[in-house]
Amino acid sequence: MTQLSTLNKYFKKYKYSFFLGILFVILTNYFRILSPQLTGYVVNSVVTVLNGKNAPVDTSHLYNYDFTVRKIIDFFNKESFQARILYTGLILMVIALISGFFMFLMRQTIIVMSRHIEFDQKNEIFAHYQRLDTGFYKTHSTGDLMNRISEDVSRVRMYTGPAIMYFINLAAIIGFSLYFMIRSDVKLTLLALGPLPLLAFAIYFVNTIINKKSERIQSLLSDLTTNAQESYSGIRVIKSFVQEKAMLNFFSVNSEAYRGNALSLAKTEAIYFPSMGLLIGLSTLITILVGGLDVVHNVPGASVGKIAEFVLYIQMLTFPVSAIGWTASMTQRAVASQKRINEFLLTEPVIKDEQSAKDIKLEGNINFSNINFVYPHTGIHAIKDFTLKINRGEKVAIIGKTGCGKSTIAQLMLRMYNVDSGCITYNDQNINTLKTQSIRSQISYVPQDVFLFSDNIKNNIRFGEKNATEEDVFEAAKQASIFNEINNFDEKFETLVGERGVTLSGGQKQRISIARALIKKPEIVIFDDCLSAVDARTENEIIGNLYNYLKDKTAVIITHRIFSLFNFDKIVVMDDGNIVEQGTHESLMATKGLYFKMYQKQQETDNLK
Repeated sequence: MTQLSTLNKYFKKYKYSFFLGILFVILTNYFRILSPQLTGYVVNSVVTVLNGKNAPVDTSHLYNYDFTVRKIIDFFNKESFQARILYTGLILMVIALISGFFMFLMRQTIIVMSRHIEFDQKNEIFAHYQRLDTGFYKTHSTGDLMNRISEDVSRVRMYTGPAIMYFINLAAIIGFSLYFMIRSDVKLTLLALGPLPLLAFAIYFVNTIINKKSERIQSLLSDLTTNAQESYSGIRVIKSFVQEKAMLNFFSVNSEAYRGNALSLAKTEAIYFPSMGLLIGLSTLITILVGGLDVVHNVPGASVGKIAEFVLYIQMLTFPVSAIGWTASMTQRAVASQKRINEFLLTEPVIKDEQSAKDIKLEGNINFSNINFVYPHTGIHAIKDFTLKINRGEKVAIIGKTGCGKSTIAQLMLRMYNVDSGCITYNDQNINTLKTQSIRSQISYVPQDVFLFSDNIKNNIRFGEKNATEEDVFEAAKQASIFNEINNFDEKFETLVGERGVTLSGGQKQRISIARALIKKPEIVIFDDCLSAVDARTENEIIGNLYNYLKDKTAVIITHRIFSLFNFDKIVVMDDGNIVEQGTHESLMATKGLYFKMYQKQQETDNLK
């Protein structure tokens, strides 16, 4: 239950709804508890008539009844038998309506409160997801993240709403019932409620099993969701390799594991309700048997009305007591789900701003001093003793083969990871002393792995600058050499791109991603191999546009290709995480090193096309 203590902040936030809900639960059950007493009075009235008397019922024992019931009976007891029955029936109807009204208010407060908590909790989890760093997402599946924010939160809501409501209802009805039952007849109360300790033991035993199985089920559901999500995202690959059957078999294995555990849990939970029926039936039988014998033997205070009253008390306890199992099950599931949620909520991002972190305007001066970086999840030493100075307005190309560490430099510039040793500075300020959000907001980044949202093209470009006008969107598209192609679409800039841009070609996605970066109009831009999917003509056109756009900006262009038409101030050649060459195009060609060999190989390949 300690896992659920993290929900206390929500109960505090909605304390007025919570306490009003408790009040309405008490009022609901108070009016419900009046019915057995009035029914007992009616039954005694009928017995009196059947015994040949049409006189008022003996009310000497009514001191055990509620004050309100006593006043009602005192008012009607002098009337004729028919009037007593009529008036009491009307009163019972009014009591039922009042109880129902407070029950409505009870649900409107507690259940609505649980929906507000669900809303807040999902927002909290989503906000925390966005705080977590890149390393976290490389070690956790999307399906698991989705399951915790949907299925797990829904199960926690069942605790904050129905489970709490039924528990309070149970406490109220048991409290009222026991109070009046003991006042009426201690012996009959003890005998009628005797089977309930057995019920408590069964609940404790079964709940231990339910808790373990609930954790296992939630884990399997995450695996199932991940399997499905990956299959949907990779459907084109699955179809191209004709692997539909294999993926279905894989999904079926995971689904079967989930079904087996879910059925096992359902069987365990099924023990509750037959147990409830047996124990409640046994209590009713004991009440009628003992109460009947007391009436036959003329035990003082015994009456047929009392038997009816106790039977109704037991019947009123039937649902609340049977809900013990349900409530306990919901609570145990909530504990298991909240534990999974807490695992992520208690995960602190590795990338955190210092308390004294500053918010400065980046001017484009960047300095790398003896940078070393090892990926924590693989142990790969990606960057080794990397030293580079980039002055404001310079255009720098970082070139190298796949896996040489080029993209890692971009990640470190955006502080997606912290360096292991050395330091990166902006305006001579250590990157660790600056606000991360401030750094990222002033840098435009086009990643190697292009991602487009399931929205129209205009909104995907405008994602880089929410306040951009339609003219800004058009201008960015022209600079990225995608404007004419978009205008040829039926819906033009309103064209929906589908999930991850599935309706577009690779080159179109890359250029829309470039347009999204250009619309931001920052001082620093980073292009990470963002022209790999475009043809040579479009590449030259984009390079020409970029040359004009980047005139007064600091640009870092990461690529495996050599752009001889782009006049770079500095070209950095990387190999195995190290800088092996550095200079201008002309100086590097003159040295005839690795850059020269890469350029010759590229020329040979281009000539063959």
